[in-house]
Amino acid sequence: MNRLQLHHLLRKAAELTGHKEFVIVGSLSILGAVSEPPDAMVVSIDVDTYLKADPGRTGDLVQALGQGSAFEDEFGYYLDPVSPNLPSFPEGWQDRLILIEFPGVKAYFVEPNDVAVSKYMRGEERDLRWLRAGLKAKLLDIDVIERRVGTAPALEGELPAARKRIAMHKRSLKR
Repeated sequence: MNRLQLHHLLRKAAELTGHKEFVIVGSLSILGAVSEPPDAMVVSIDVDTYLKADPGRTGDLVQALGQGSAFEDEFGYYLDPVSPNLPSFPEGWQDRLILIEFPGVKAYFVEPNDVAVSKYMRGEERDLRWLRAGLKAKLLDIDVIERRVGTAPALEGELPAARKRIAMHKRSLKR
C-alpha cells in the first residue's frame, strides 16, 4: 500500500459518504509519517479507518469498499471501517494525529509511536514484524513507546506482556 492507493480509496469513500475527513488507525497509519516506509510496515491491504465526523457509520462503506467488495477485487486493497475505541492507544493520541491533505480529502493518521503501543499490547507476530521494521528504520522511538504504554487501556495481562515485548526489543536495539 502507498499514499496514492490510500488517496484513491479515501476519495471513493468520500464520494459514497459525503464526508471528507478520515482517521487512519492501523499499521498503514505509518503513511502519515513517511511517504515511503519499509515494505514490512505497509504489507496490509486493509485500511483501518473511521469517518472523523461520524465514526459509527460503516454499512455503506463495507459493502462498496470493504473486504470482498468489487473494489477489492479490482484494486487488491480495501477499506476496513473500525471504531475509534478499538485500538489500545495511549492517552493523548488524538492530539498527536498527523494531517495530510490530499486533493478532495483529509487524512488524519495516528502517530507511529501510538500505533506501536497498540501493537505491543496485541503482540501478534505481524505486529511484531511491523514494530521491528519501524525500530530498525528509526521511525519508532522505543523510549517514547515505553513511556506511553502505561496510559493505554488494557485487558487483564496485556500491559505486563506489552512491557515484556518492549524490554525485549529494547535489549535487541542495544546490540
